[in-house]
Amino acid sequence: MKKYQLMAPGPTPVPSQVLLAMAQPMIHHRTPAYEALFAEVRAGLERLFQTSQDVIPLACSGSGAMEAALVNTLSAGDVVAVVSAGKFGERWVEIARAYGVEVVELKAPYGESVPAERVAETLRSRKDLRAVLTQHSESSTGVLHDVRGYAAVTRATDALLIVDAVSSLGIADLRMDTWGVDVVVAGSQKGLMLPPGLAFCALGARAWERAKTSKLPKYYFNLLEERKFVGRNEAHFTPAVSIIIGLREVVKMLEAEGLPNVFARHDRLARATRAGAAALGLRVFPRATPSPALTAILAPDGMDSEKIVAAYSETHDITIAGGQGEMKGKVFRLGHMGYAVEMDVIVALATLEQILSDLGLPVTFGAGVGAAQKVFAGKS
Repeated sequence: MKKYQLMAPGPTPVPSQVLLAMAQPMIHHRTPAYEALFAEVRAGLERLFQTSQDVIPLACSGSGAMEAALVNTLSAGDVVAVVSAGKFGERWVEIARAYGVEVVELKAPYGESVPAERVAETLRSRKDLRAVLTQHSESSTGVLHDVRGYAAVTRATDALLIVDAVSSLGIADLRMDTWGVDVVVAGSQKGLMLPPGLAFCALGARAWERAKTSKLPKYYFNLLEERKFVGRNEAHFTPAVSIIIGLREVVKMLEAEGLPNVFARHDRLARATRAGAAALGLRVFPRATPSPALTAILAPDGMDSEKIVAAYSETHDITIAGGQGEMKGKVFRLGHMGYAVEMDVIVALATLEQILSDLGLPVTFGAGVGAAQKVFAGKS
């Protein structure tokens, strides 16, 4: 008998109380019942995004929210800088170019990041920049970018800072208003512990002003129009009602734990995973600040990382993720975000020990698990 476990960096497991809430009979979205539901969720979203501004939910994936953020704040011919150090940085580039926006790529090798000073230099040399686009957590590489530093150098300029927080919201601290981040986008299926299908755009005051003059085409993703409905606790188009119901439960769970404790839990899980990998003689891939959402690990020399991914699935019924883009076949990625606790890391590392042994590598059983346990015990 096997017990299936989901340990990928998204989608992530959904808590049972959230599943039960979503299994309730469907309600119509043009009713007082939905308005009451959404009023509660709306207030919770503002707390999760750490903003006083409206958070706009959209029935789409996180990539849809990325597109919505761009088309509502820019016009054809505008120039943007993109922090591009992974697959999702490259996605910002692709979306921008699809809409005729000129891109200045601030490239860094996979596994690395772009210092805030380099962003500042670009802003000084390119006075025509209308926005800086970045990820917070680049989930293709396991790197956490310096959004706070980027905000510090953009907020005194005319350029907006637009941040993809799909794999960091509810995982790593991102103080939208305090830091001066102009736009934050996120998705439902990672730190928010929900099924895929719901995404979010939070715009600050500067971004809402820019939206009034943006000339890129938009209809479904017209956030100014959507905001009118959100202000009445309604939706312009049919919302993802069941996921919104689940979101109400997620907000309750996260707030009961307390956001600082949520961030500390993810940091602890990530440190334990990295310690376990190192104890097994493996190298963690990021050379920059690692993300607390997931751990990207280099495969042993001469081994295709897809063999490890396949062994997790085929032998142990556990889903993890392989590398993306140029790192395919070189790294494997263990997710520890959202509905994740210490025993999930122990299971992932114990399984990794077994897989490495099965693949013919020398393993000291318990080394990875023991290193993680020391982190959890506060002894490392």
